Amino acid sequence: MSKKWWLHSIKIIVLISFIVPMLAACAISDTVKEQYPLESVNGSGNQTSYVYRAADQTVPEVAQQLIDKKKPEQQSAESTERMFLVYNDEVIQIQQAPDDPADTLIEIDSKEYVRNNYSSSFLEGYLLASVLSDLFDNGRYGHGNYRGYSQKDVYKPQTTYHKPTDQDLKNAPPMTVNRTGKIFKRSKNADSSAVGTGSSGGSSGSTGKVITGDSSSTKKKSVFTKPKRSAPKIRMGSGRISRRR
Repeated sequence: MSKKWWLHSIKIIVLISFIVPMLAACAISDTVKEQYPLESVNGSGNQTSYVYRAADQTVPEVAQQLIDKKKPEQQSAESTERMFLVYNDEVIQIQQAPDDPADTLIEIDSKEYVRNNYSSSFLEGYLLASVLSDLFDNGRYGHGNYRGYSQKDVYKPQTTYHKPTDQDLKNAPPMTVNRTGKIFKRSKNADSSAVGTGSSGGSSGSTGKVITGDSSSTKKKSVFTKPKRSAPKIRMGSGRISRRR
């Protein structure tokens, strides 16, 4: 097999190694967003809480749907009133809707939101001590009073819930990975035909040639090509012809 084939295979493997974790991280949030309407939003940045409504479904039914989609790191015991699913970067609280017991509310909280709003003592009745220790950084966080959207008016979060705006609908579900990047704009004078050819003009008959110089100037300098030999210099009167070195 050619060296080119191996390099192409390595690039594909590296690309997959980046894409698969990101897709897995967003799988549950995407499932909820696609199946249920967004009811309320709270927080911003990496501290967000999105609440969805599952009409005419019980808490265990909704929880099982999400578990079948992706197994959580931990899940609380089955309950008709409230259940928790802990994933890598988010905690999902599934609770009976207070305004309509036939409906279920699905609250997707980022871990930063949980750390800064929830009470660790409240979650002790649902999650393992080892999970809580990791979630609240060994007691550094977890001193809030929040207990979930169904009790937001009693155990208030740090910020206020609101009905989703158009921008909220575009952003939901919350991102689980902070992403940064740069965009490079190609010069309007660039020759796109030369990309990948290793040549200044895109010709298949010329390779390994690099041209530098001002794009607005007609004079360009070749870096790696040998300079052309000049015409022989003739010295008048000597009767000899010598070639310039």
